[in-house]
Amino acid sequence: MNGKIVISIFVCCVLFSGCISSQEKGTIQLASSPSGAQVYLDNQYQGTTPSSITNVEPGNHTLEFRNPGYQSWSTAILVPSGTSHYYAALTRLPDIQVPQDKSLPISSPSKVSVQASKDTMIIGDSILFSGTSSGSDSVLLTLYGPGYYYYGVLLDKTNVNSVGLWSYSWNPGFSIQSGSYTLVVEDAKKTTSDRVEFSAVGGGVVSIAASSYAAAPGDTITFSGQCTTGAQNVLLVLYGPARYSSGIELGSISCLADKTWNFKYTLDSYMPAGYYSMYVYDLPKTTSSITQFTVGFTS
Repeated sequence: MNGKIVISIFVCCVLFSGCISSQEKGTIQLASSPSGAQVYLDNQYQGTTPSSITNVEPGNHTLEFRNPGYQSWSTAILVPSGTSHYYAALTRLPDIQVPQDKSLPISSPSKVSVQASKDTMIIGDSILFSGTSSGSDSVLLTLYGPGYYYYGVLLDKTNVNSVGLWSYSWNPGFSIQSGSYTLVVEDAKKTTSDRVEFSAVGGGVVSIAASSYAAAPGDTITFSGQCTTGAQNVLLVLYGPARYSSGIELGSISCLADKTWNFKYTLDSYMPAGYYSMYVYDLPKTTSSITQFTVGFTS
């Protein structure tokens, strides 16, 4: 009898406790304008509006609505037992436009170029330099080379025209030495540069001598000489009777480091007898020299 009473009391306590526990939980009904806002309860994501959150412990909580392009809405709430409703009208964020600062003009980086009208300049002639320039209204021309130009000489500050082109004609007369030169072009602020190389030849002599001045067909004669014009090569042209009357080029001969040159020429077995002249020119023909020899007889 006593056992049945104890069991009945225990079952009643459990049922009563379950009813109290169910009544203590709360439910939150949520809505927003615009709908689709993300809902966070105590910083925990709970879905998007419209929605409801059940089994919320009664008491203090933090409720937040988030929606891209809108200002977040957050508040502290006191959740009671049962159902409560919360609504948020979200404020749209203003479109942010970055103002353009027109006080500072936007300029493109400077760029220059240069080219020469010829690769080899004969001393006494002129040479034309030209090119382009962007971002600068003038260019500086500095020349490097042998002698006076060894450390660089500013030739000119040349203006650039409205379409970005410039040109400069240089004629130093006969005052320069033969050799290799480099022209450097820079923009006015010296932030960028370009260069071109060329050679100057002339102002010297070229000589020729023959190892024999009387030969027979089939013999070999060595021609040699010196070139002080700065040319890298000399040209040999042979004149004589018959088919040699208009001159036959024997080829271009390289000058050595000591400015000398030499060339071995084997006479044709059917070479006609007579007087012959061997001309030597520096290239590109600033000066020449000549030597003569006979073929087939000695006087």
